[in-house]
Amino acid sequence: MKYELVIFDLDGTLVDTIEDLGTAVNYALSLRKLPEHTMEEYRGMVGHGVRNLVEVALPEQQRDSATVDSCLADFLTYYKAHIDVNTRPYDGMQDLLSRLSSEGAKLAVASNKFQEGTETIVGKFFGNIPFVAICGNREGFPLKPDPELVEHIVACAFPGETASGHSVVLIGDSDTDMKTAANASIPAVAVTWGFRSVDELKAAGASVFAGSAAELATRLGL
Repeated sequence: MKYELVIFDLDGTLVDTIEDLGTAVNYALSLRKLPEHTMEEYRGMVGHGVRNLVEVALPEQQRDSATVDSCLADFLTYYKAHIDVNTRPYDGMQDLLSRLSSEGAKLAVASNKFQEGTETIVGKFFGNIPFVAICGNREGFPLKPDPELVEHIVACAFPGETASGHSVVLIGDSDTDMKTAANASIPAVAVTWGFRSVDELKAAGASVFAGSAAELATRLGL
């Protein structure tokens, strides 16, 4: 194994969540008779937490705090009830996680999705994987690309130690993930099946890519 700790982003990396996310935002918009968006448009909006997702989906003139709060509440009510209607793991990810675990790698999830949603999806699709940490957006932790979430995960995997003493890698599909890895001073592998284009990933500093679970396994030394 090339890495002792492999940290995965969730949405766009382990699972395809775009249709359930977009449908939930459109539901909240429809309640207010506001313009809805296509799933393709939502691919460019996700990745910075659900509050930001709701805010950017609203018309610019209606992005005041009260409207965002109200719309977010309706989004969350709908999304929590429909979180796995169309959400599915990407091909090969279950097998990859199982192989990594069996080879002795420590595994973790670092997501900007709210904590409850992160735990729900990971539990449903990867409940057999012994993650050392499943971290979503929660009180006390800033969103990625701040490196604090990565530092917390490293502390969970290697108590009392830092990433500098271990081989750690971040797997993600977005510019946010690439910046997070850079801020945490760890390498990253950019997957190309997610929500951002290769050009966006390159612009964010990505230099190692994987276009399939099999290719990612090779990048990770399996």
